[in-house]
Amino acid sequence: MSTPSGPGTTGPAESRPDAHASRPELAPGDDQGPPRGPGGVGYGAVFAVREFRAVFAAHLVSMLGEVVGQLALSVLVFRLTGSPLLSALTFATSMLPYVIGGALLSSVADRFPARRVLVVCDLVHAGCVAAMVVPGMPVAALLALRCVPAAISPVFSGTRSATLGDILGEGDAFVLGRSVIRITAQTAQLAGFGVGGLLLAAVSPRAALALTAAALVGSALVLRFGTRRRPARQMAGGGAPPATAGRCPLLGDSLSGMRRLFADRRIRALMLLSWVPPMFVVMPEALLTPYSDGLGLGSVGLGLLMCGMPVGAVVSEALVGSLLGPRARARLTLPVGVLAMLPALGYAVRPSFGWALALQMLTGCGIAYSLGLDQWFLAAVPDELRGRAMTVLTAGLMTAQGFGMAVSGAVAEFVPVHVVAATAAGCGALCSLLVALEVRRTVSGPARPEV
Repeated sequence: MSTPSGPGTTGPAESRPDAHASRPELAPGDDQGPPRGPGGVGYGAVFAVREFRAVFAAHLVSMLGEVVGQLALSVLVFRLTGSPLLSALTFATSMLPYVIGGALLSSVADRFPARRVLVVCDLVHAGCVAAMVVPGMPVAALLALRCVPAAISPVFSGTRSATLGDILGEGDAFVLGRSVIRITAQTAQLAGFGVGGLLLAAVSPRAALALTAAALVGSALVLRFGTRRRPARQMAGGGAPPATAGRCPLLGDSLSGMRRLFADRRIRALMLLSWVPPMFVVMPEALLTPYSDGLGLGSVGLGLLMCGMPVGAVVSEALVGSLLGPRARARLTLPVGVLAMLPALGYAVRPSFGWALALQMLTGCGIAYSLGLDQWFLAAVPDELRGRAMTVLTAGLMTAQGFGMAVSGAVAEFVPVHVVAATAAGCGALCSLLVALEVRRTVSGPARPEV
């Protein structure tokens, strides 16, 4: 990730050989992290950390802006072309480039200071959205501009996740911090589509895109002035300072980090557990439009069905994070991860609107398995690979979900929708069970978290 000072260029604090091991000094009045107790911390204690509040505020603003912008771009492309396919591609291009960014740019999260990466990613995203506002921009250019933020998004998400370990520590506070990020994303998705619909009734799509660009700039400013400057995580060349990292090609460094991650059986199993259940969970969700059409539902009914899974996810994750301690959440991780798909088996009997909505909400509750999984993953990944690991994890998750949606849609061209949804649930439960067994087999030694 280039900046005005150039890739690999560091300041005095980053050039010390021991900079990676030292933590930034606390300014007067700064807090040192959430208070800890035998049962872990709560959401309130996580929000007591000033830096986390800044990360949360930036995430909320940027997520709302991004959801509104996604909707506005889809409407703009449809108005320009009248093509449902091209309009749908605005959503597809927000997911497909994830695998490129995750594979080729993952080392950015460790090679450069986290705050710099986060701010630059937000500004690049804002610049791409601002370019979409230019009148006369060809549709192909609009879609290409949408691909750029999607390619750097896993780098942003991975860097932010790794930084949460520095801000909140590596215990239960990190787990709850990640939980807040997920809850915010789900809530912003629900609110963003509603706000976007109202906004587009009052202003043009290009005006809505301009507001999205402003929101992303606001996010960058909050991260720049609300978080501390920390040195780059990676110590290149066997302990050499980060300034020498520029001698190692970015692509080679990213691929080398991926090889190290996948060579570790424990990390590999945990990444599969992060990817496989969501891949199958989204398959019935991707078919809600044809399913609702078969029930004779209008756009309101479809919208309510689409809200079912995010609502279930927000409620379940908030309750599990608030009411259960780390050990109880760890015990739930594998069972919930395996059982998350089972509610969708109900599609086999072609449920009515009310029952289908209940199935969607129950399926969304399965996201609660992520709380225990986050702690296991953090404990398994070496600190110098944390940024790359989180980037690959995010890219794999989005790619797996996109693949699941594509497969379910393709099969539904030849098989009834309700059969595809129920079959996906059964296959997902079986595949998730196999992955869960592999995760259990990788538990060894007293340092491993309890399963």
